[in-house]
Amino acid sequence: MYAPTLARWVGDPEDFMASYWGRRPGVFDPDGGQLSPFTLADADQALSGGLLRGPYVEMTNAEKPLTSDAYTASRKVHDSTFTGFADAARIHALLEEGATLLLRCVDQWHRPTAAMLEALSAELGRPIEAFYFVTPAGHQGLPLHRDDADVLVVQVAGSKSWRVHEGPGDAGWAPGPVGAGPEPAEVLRTTLRKDQVLYIPRGFAHQAIGDGGLSVHLSLTIREAGTVELHRALQRLLFTGLTLPPRPLGDEALLDVAGRLLDHARGRLARLAPQDLVDHARNRAATRNPAHEPTLAAMARAWEEAESASSRTDEPAGLSS
Repeated sequence: MYAPTLARWVGDPEDFMASYWGRRPGVFDPDGGQLSPFTLADADQALSGGLLRGPYVEMTNAEKPLTSDAYTASRKVHDSTFTGFADAARIHALLEEGATLLLRCVDQWHRPTAAMLEALSAELGRPIEAFYFVTPAGHQGLPLHRDDADVLVVQVAGSKSWRVHEGPGDAGWAPGPVGAGPEPAEVLRTTLRKDQVLYIPRGFAHQAIGDGGLSVHLSLTIREAGTVELHRALQRLLFTGLTLPPRPLGDEALLDVAGRLLDHARGRLARLAPQDLVDHARNRAATRNPAHEPTLAAMARAWEEAESASSRTDEPAGLSS
């Protein structure tokens, strides 16, 4: 298995997939240098830059729910007032009080993170999102919960104590806080230190508490298709390429469209294998990647190069002596 991005996080990719993936949690000590392309300096710049806004920024506290007005502010632009902008002063004050800062979907607005996730997504064949957590020592941002994703966590600064519990017993489980009743059995307890990586299989319940210093980690949530995604993928696969009138007039025309629809679907279904459906469901879940979107700087350079080439073409030929 050629997966250089995954190897930087977990070592031997084949051993990781065979021994850990979907089976059990694990802690890794990679040798690949800085694993998170998003640093505390990047977080500071995002918070102070003035454009970061909910839902990309959120403050959480396992003991005390917080509303967005506790850490955001409104801005007046021209004649209109807009709400939900990150207020750095309020955020720092809440961190001092024990709240956790969560920056959502960093890959959607930080180009280096987007580039890393694009590479890892291609290696694993699944869409991935990045979340950044900042938690003061001795505090907890989220209660015991399950994620609908396999999760890779890299500790960026400080340390964090983790407790990972067993996965769900059947396919009827749901992501979110673990309900009342006995806790699932604990399968791993560890303190993650700077540059260490923790893997949590999809659905395994977990919780974390800041351990030393300001605990900062980047979580990569590796999404998997479910029944809903398979159903949507099946609809797309069965009916792609079929053009039908939207509003047939009369019974005969309606029956004709119904027949053509069924014939097309039967033909597609006969050639469709289960793995085709799974692959399509996974690929369609991939999000846009800002790492490859055009930039104004590139546009400006293209204009300059075009104008320079045009001016050279328009120069009169030199006189010969």
